[in-house]
Amino acid sequence: MVRGKTQMKRIENASSRQVTFSKRRSGLLKKAFELSVLCDAEVALIIFSPSGRLYEFSSSSQMSHTIERYQKNARTLANQRITEEVYTQQKLKDEAADSYKKLELLEDAKRTLLGENIVSCSIAELVQVEEQLEKSLCKIRARKHTLFQEQIHHLKEQEAKLMKVNTDLKEKCEMVASMIPLSQPLSPDMEVETGLFIGPPKTKANHV
Repeated sequence: MVRGKTQMKRIENASSRQVTFSKRRSGLLKKAFELSVLCDAEVALIIFSPSGRLYEFSSSSQMSHTIERYQKNARTLANQRITEEVYTQQKLKDEAADSYKKLELLEDAKRTLLGENIVSCSIAELVQVEEQLEKSLCKIRARKHTLFQEQIHHLKEQEAKLMKVNTDLKEKCEMVASMIPLSQPLSPDMEVETGLFIGPPKTKANHV
């Protein structure tokens, strides 16, 4: 039979809970002993039963030696974590201060380029600003020229399409005109009798 998976929750029945505690305690102590022997590890295990009874295992001669070693390492790890946290906080502060300085420099450069902060600038600084503006202006003009060329190319493509549509429509009109028969014109030799009179129209008498 396949053993069912045990649910990880408190066993309500007191007798079953005590039996399970005894079995698993024995297995845990056995595993701790095997780990210390097979891997030459220093192992200390402390168990308190629900009634408060103590069960322990130590691979060393004294349990207190392992506990002191644990406490020493725990303090060392705690100090390392504190040191790392302090270092991280200081690093974040330095990065924030550096970013703030860079932002201030960028704001000053922006105001200088806009001509708002040039009173205190030297001739060399003004020359540098002028060169930057000229470079920016060249880039702007080059970009504008590119956009104009693209727009002209697009308009030429539209013109070619419209001319093709116009040519097609002209050909269709000529084709339709050639398919419609022309009415026969009047001969110049034919005479048309016309008469002009004033008065009510005459009616023909009925002959009996």
